[in-house]
Amino acid sequence: MTDPKQPLLQVRNLVKHFPVAEGKVVRAVDGVTFNLYPGETLSIVGESGCGKSTLGRAVVRIHEPTAGEVLFEGQNILHLDLKRMRAMRRRMQFIFQDPYASLDSRRNVGRTITEPLVIHRIGSKKDRQKKLNQLLETVGLDPEASGKFPHEFSGGQRQRIGIARAVALEPDLIIADEPVSALDVSIQSQILNLLVHLRQEFNLSYIFISHNLAVVKHISDRVAVMYLGRFVEKAYAEDLFSLPLHPYTQALISAIPRIDSNARSKRIILAGDVPDPSDPPVGCPFHPRCPQAMPVCKKEVPPLAERGDRSPRHQVWCHLHPPE
Repeated sequence: MTDPKQPLLQVRNLVKHFPVAEGKVVRAVDGVTFNLYPGETLSIVGESGCGKSTLGRAVVRIHEPTAGEVLFEGQNILHLDLKRMRAMRRRMQFIFQDPYASLDSRRNVGRTITEPLVIHRIGSKKDRQKKLNQLLETVGLDPEASGKFPHEFSGGQRQRIGIARAVALEPDLIIADEPVSALDVSIQSQILNLLVHLRQEFNLSYIFISHNLAVVKHISDRVAVMYLGRFVEKAYAEDLFSLPLHPYTQALISAIPRIDSNARSKRIILAGDVPDPSDPPVGCPFHPRCPQAMPVCKKEVPPLAERGDRSPRHQVWCHLHPPE
């Protein structure tokens, strides 16, 4: 059993660069470090193009990292060969954004969900059928639906099928990449509640990737804010939302819709788009869009500063908050 005091996952200076024309590289992930503890949900948020999905895929080697370390219970999985990595993937599963594209249209639900059990040679045919029925009930689907194909289900139901497939092997870690962004708002809350229920039932750890901070606020233990391949702020969810330190985080939180007009804060409008990751700005990567940029921001990458007494501490990379 995993020790809740020791990190389940340790990511150290992870880099993923994609080569492009003329010898340039796209710096999709550019030196990211974090820990994930057993039973914890760490959300990674940021605008489209910030590198958060690439980070999630690099952690489980869907994309092979360019550099860095990924330690799962102390073992660097980047050193594992194909056979040992396949065995490790029993404990690390992925939920994809598009619940239709991630399912094989030629396979019925039963084959889709039990395929991981077959690959890893878990149980007899009878055992797998029993497990299939249990999983379908757990995610809120009728076991009789096992003979149907993906096109016969709604988007929310297809995402439930994808979730059932992800938990079939009873993993320790699930990376959920925008799992509700393709769904109707009315269905999103159902899927989020299901993910919370499964975390409690199976003692799962989540890396939850999203651009929607309203969703992240209610599912996360800790939140890491990503911009142009790097983290700019990382903290417990309640600390981040009550006192965001980085101007980028402040802008994202100001964009969350609020019903109560008295609780509305002034919207912070960011100028321009995320810079080209193949040609990032010198100094702080956010300075071209930052409403509080200073001359030093154009020259020097901000160092890590830590605030607060909780462990792990509130971390921010911004010249407005120099190290203590």
